[in-house]
Amino acid sequence: MDNRPIGVFDSGLGGLTCIPNLFRQLPEERVIYFGDTARTPYGSKAVSTVKAYTNQIADFLAAQNVKMMVIACNTISSTCLPDLRKRFPDIPILGIIEPAACRVAESCNMESRIGIIATKVTIASGVYTASIEAMHPGLSVFCKATPAFVPLIEEGIIDNEIMDLTIRYYMDDFVKENRLDTLVLGCTHYPLIRKNILKIYPQLKIVNPSYEIVEKVKQVLQDERMLAERNDRENIFYASDLSENFVNMIQNILDTEKSDLILKFKNLDL
Repeated sequence: MDNRPIGVFDSGLGGLTCIPNLFRQLPEERVIYFGDTARTPYGSKAVSTVKAYTNQIADFLAAQNVKMMVIACNTISSTCLPDLRKRFPDIPILGIIEPAACRVAESCNMESRIGIIATKVTIASGVYTASIEAMHPGLSVFCKATPAFVPLIEEGIIDNEIMDLTIRYYMDDFVKENRLDTLVLGCTHYPLIRKNILKIYPQLKIVNPSYEIVEKVKQVLQDERMLAERNDRENIFYASDLSENFVNMIQNILDTEKSDLILKFKNLDL
């Protein structure tokens, strides 16, 4: 057993979409979350910049004695995972892309038409296509960078016409021309607009990496005998810009009015 917290981090608030399912499946675990809200979005930055920022965050989490790091960010997972594992060889580090690619490979067939939407950096890396191809060769996979989604979501512009118009701008032709039936939300921010997407394209089957990664977390903790035996209910959420929007988003996503979770919020200037 290991009662140390799990470190979860993202370029902003998108990684919060992993947390509710983690608490449901692993109720005894504690979380230290870091969202780099002051420097988001990462998806349009140079890879060297993403790596520098990621090393700062990972160093901070390692100093908090986390037992595992979960990269709740597709951009970071697509560019930094091997380097982080070399930097911290004694800490299990999980990226968010492989579990989602595995779900696609298992659930789709040669007739499937699979779309992936993500940030520019994630799409440019080709990691989703390569991972799916390695697990299930020959599947039809189509990719689209959708960079405006993250800043809109970070600003809380979700349930309104602006977001719906932006979705149509990026996706109408993408869905129609490629005859998509499956869509991978290749950014942890995107589950926050899942309902918007399904309202416009109800025929799509959605693969949500924020959900899929929790199964992998559970498996690794079980295999390594690192499951917690208790939870003192103290979960700490750090941000590099602790805005009111960030705090409100945490409370809304975790539905704190219906839970007994104790949340602490802290500002951290890396």
